[in-house]
Amino acid sequence: MQRPFRFPHVEGQVSRQAHCDLPEHTFEREVSRDGFFGSASHLYHRHMPTGWSGWDGPHRPRAFNTHALKQATPTLWDSPILLENAALQLRFWQCHKPMEHLLRNGDGDLLLFVHGGSGALFCDYGHLPIMEGDYVLIPRGTTWRLEPASPLSLLVIQATRQWFGLPDKGLLGQHAIFDEGVLRSARVDAAYLDQHSEERWQVLLKARDQLNTITYPYNPLDTIGWKGDVTVFALNWRDIRPVMSHRYHLPPSVHTTFLSQEFVVCTFVPRPLEQDDGALKVPFFHSNDDYDEVIFYHSGNFFSRDNIDAGMVTFHPCGFSHGPHPKAYYAQGNHHATDEVAVMIDSQQPLNITQSAQSVENLNYWASWQQK
Repeated sequence: MQRPFRFPHVEGQVSRQAHCDLPEHTFEREVSRDGFFGSASHLYHRHMPTGWSGWDGPHRPRAFNTHALKQATPTLWDSPILLENAALQLRFWQCHKPMEHLLRNGDGDLLLFVHGGSGALFCDYGHLPIMEGDYVLIPRGTTWRLEPASPLSLLVIQATRQWFGLPDKGLLGQHAIFDEGVLRSARVDAAYLDQHSEERWQVLLKARDQLNTITYPYNPLDTIGWKGDVTVFALNWRDIRPVMSHRYHLPPSVHTTFLSQEFVVCTFVPRPLEQDDGALKVPFFHSNDDYDEVIFYHSGNFFSRDNIDAGMVTFHPCGFSHGPHPKAYYAQGNHHATDEVAVMIDSQQPLNITQSAQSVENLNYWASWQQK
């Protein structure tokens, strides 16, 4: 669909092109609507927009260390919830042993991101081997279980209001970012048929945030075949081919992997940095005033953040500017590529912080933007 040309109002000293050739001794801040999808303005400040020297009150940048959470739990439903609202729920789950029960979620689709470990998932649709770096999408109402080959640690995202879908790739074409041919679906193979049994199994159903135990005198994972396009499938981050520009730092929205109502899931993977001397090579300062932003750090060197390690979660609620730490901003010319894998969740509705998250919070994270 066509749209009219826009000739934005200009006041004072500005850059002709966002994120490039900034006026000397200024810091650019993007103020955007509807995440990075709507209207925007760019302001050029004399001081770093994150240069605060104090912070009183709870609406601050936050960081949580999942390594400090309780270790393996008997079921997914016992795992700690970190952040939640009416549209999504974010958990961190460690599954170390083969499950002796089945799970079913009546409250929404589940998207598992495999932070560590490997194993097999058995479900209504068959058998699916999974490994570190996989996204595993489980449609609402699917019955399933895991058999870890090595201890699994999983970021679990529940889409409560609407199923997960894919973004419109527009001018990039249908094969950009990832070709859907790389998706791996559950199979009715020998391993799946071998687990058919007449033994007693229980399904732990979560619906309306209440638990139900449904007992069967046989294993209900007894499918002998299926056809259609509703299924459990996996996508590994290594099969994501990011959109890049060597002359312009692209917004995070270009890395959108999954969409649901009121939130998006983006994936940051290793990629070359911008080569143009005048282009920013780190995330630009921005006021994302319509979305709360969550990032789960999976692997690599997160050079735009100080003292952030794999397995940590940062939370930047809307209402204040954020961006790279000072050391990364001033050292951006020393880097030629990113070496990081991270999952970002942008939520339209405010996210609530649970007691589990607060128990593993770095309370001094807000001060990490201070220049030292």
